[in-house]
Formats: sequence, structure tokens, C-alpha cells
Amino acid sequence: MENITNNKVNAIITGASGMVGEGVLQVCLQDPNVASVLVINRKALGVSHPKLKEIIHADFFDLSAVEDQLIGYNACFFCLGVTSVGKSDAEYYKYTYTLTMKMGETLSKLNSGMTFCYVSGGGTDSTEQGKSSWARTKGKTENDLMKLPFKEAFAFRPGFIKPMKGLKHSHAYYKYINWLYPIGRLIYPKGFNTLEEVGLAMIHITQWGYKKNIIEGTDIAILAK
Repeated sequence: MENITNNKVNAIITGASGMVGEGVLQVCLQDPNVASVLVINRKALGVSHPKLKEIIHADFFDLSAVEDQLIGYNACFFCLGVTSVGKSDAEYYKYTYTLTMKMGETLSKLNSGMTFCYVSGGGTDSTEQGKSSWARTKGKTENDLMKLPFKEAFAFRPGFIKPMKGLKHSHAYYKYINWLYPIGRLIYPKGFNTLEEVGLAMIHITQWGYKKNIIEGTDIAILAK
């Protein structure tokens, strides 16, 4: 790729086959501040756009075969994640901490000027000492990502996310609970965001940075403006 210029965002997106990643991808493709997008997936998305490049790669624990294609980007919007429901602590740790850190270590080595935005979640335990195993794992992932030699790393902790229209991967139950959004946003703004806000916040934080590294729902709303 050519050198990054004019404060444009050149982003790598993971998890684009999930609701959050698909929404962030759509926001990036529509935003003039984003010059290019690289999506890394295990299978083809079926999306075509002049800004978009896609790498099909099965093993996210070993990126050596595609490293040469990951150079020249100034952002990673890491939207890949798994639920802890039905998984052992060891399995959840592997697919949350180990996989994310493999990606982070590779990208920070290849792109020292990169901003890494990690989609974490509300209730994450930054102390790594609480009773909840999933919250400790998320907290350790956040903490260790921020130790890597990125330009900056941010942990996004959205709560309820209102999906965008037209997504293929929205969870079916959202159509039954979306009516809660305006009430929740009014009563507890920290816990309610739109998916468009999440995508815009990632773009803007890459361009301009932010005053803190843990990004709650109220921060997402501010950054999206």
C-alpha cells in the first residue's frame, strides 16, 4: 500500500460476519474519511466495494501466510468475539484472549502507527481479580493489548447496541427489543448506543485520539459526533 496521508483511515476489520463487524464495515465503506478497508474472514462476505479488499484466512492463530498483506494500515477495528455461554473457561480464554493477542502482536509489529480498537463489553473487569471468569478474561485482553507498541489502543465497552437496517447478521431478537432503545438511552446513556455510533467513534478516534483508553457508551456517543 501507499503511505498513509491526509489523516485518512485505512482500516483492517475482523468479525465482519457478525453484527457489530458488519455494521462497522458498512459505516467505513460509506464514510469519506475512510480511504480503504481490509477484511479478514474465514469465508467470503459476498460484499463488493471500491474501498474493500478481502483476505480469506482460516487460522487466526497463525497469520504468517498473510502478513505481507497486513502492512500499511493505520487502524484495526477488532469486532471478532465469542460468547462465554456453553464454553469452558479454557475455551473462552483461547478464543478471546489468545486469538486477540495473536492478532494484536502481529499488527503492532507490522504497523507501528496503528490505532487498535477492541470491542470488549460492559462489565469487563480491568482488575482481573473479580469472580466472573469472562470479565477477567476480557479485562486481561484489554490490559495486554494496551501494552503492545501500537500508536494507541482503545477498549470499546458498548452495552445494548441498536443495529442498523439492512444487516444480514443482526440477531433476530433485536426486532423484539429495539423499542427499548430510546427509553434506555434516556435513562442510562452509558449502556445504549447505535451501531452507526460505534463505527463512527472508531473512525474518529483513529483520526484524533481521545482522552482515555476505556471507551464507554457515553464516550462512543461523543466520539460519533
